[in-house]
Amino acid sequence: MGGTILVEDRGGLAVVTLNRPEKLNSFNDGMHLELRAALDGIAADDSCRAVLLTGAGRGFCAGQDLGDRDPSAMDGPPDLGVTIETFYNPLIRQIRALRKPVVCAVNGVAAGAGVNIALACDIVLAAESAKFIQAFARLGLVPDAGGTWQLTRLLGEARAKGLALTAQPLTAAQAEAWGLIWKAVPDDRLMDEATTLAETFAKGPTAGYALMKEAIQAAPTNTLDRHLDLERDLQRRAGRTPDYAEGVRAFLEKRAPNFTGRT
Repeated sequence: MGGTILVEDRGGLAVVTLNRPEKLNSFNDGMHLELRAALDGIAADDSCRAVLLTGAGRGFCAGQDLGDRDPSAMDGPPDLGVTIETFYNPLIRQIRALRKPVVCAVNGVAAGAGVNIALACDIVLAAESAKFIQAFARLGLVPDAGGTWQLTRLLGEARAKGLALTAQPLTAAQAEAWGLIWKAVPDDRLMDEATTLAETFAKGPTAGYALMKEAIQAAPTNTLDRHLDLERDLQRRAGRTPDYAEGVRAFLEKRAPNFTGRT
């Protein structure tokens, strides 16, 4: 890694830190490539069973580094669609497709695409001082990195439009109350609570978690009939995993299960 992404192996848990604190962890092309490479490695490593994503310094992520997008330094207007197609869309798809739980600890401001990268994770905890800002309207842009999809799905059209059009900050407490994130946590407890949760996932039924994510992520576009069939098929696969057998044994023996995550 070139230093803009830090990866720490904690025995089944990969702690991934966005590491451009002097730029509020805003993305340039190199940081995108480093994060994609880190997530590829995590996806291929069967010993890694959960991910914790956070930011270095006083913020989580300010989205795109606009220093790389100065129109005065370019020959004509940029094609931002190329940036989205090359970097942001693959990153969001990669996070959503990861077959292990991804916990996001939003340790400060999340703005622009930084909000939507956090929302692509499975469970989001935020420091009480954190703010979520869909800042795109301040630049005359459209929320990207899945922003319009996530906001509408999680909050409904009225709140999605309100946040996008006004670009007003949303506090962590409001984000929790609205169902945008899982939990707002006192600043001094954020990393401990997020780490404890991620470590629990790292010891859990990894294959079952992956199938659970698949079902929940498919729900918004499925009919009930199609989704009942999907649940049947996924449950069939879950029931054939070693972790299911271990879970039943542990229940009958009145002890904690020792899941291995194997398929």
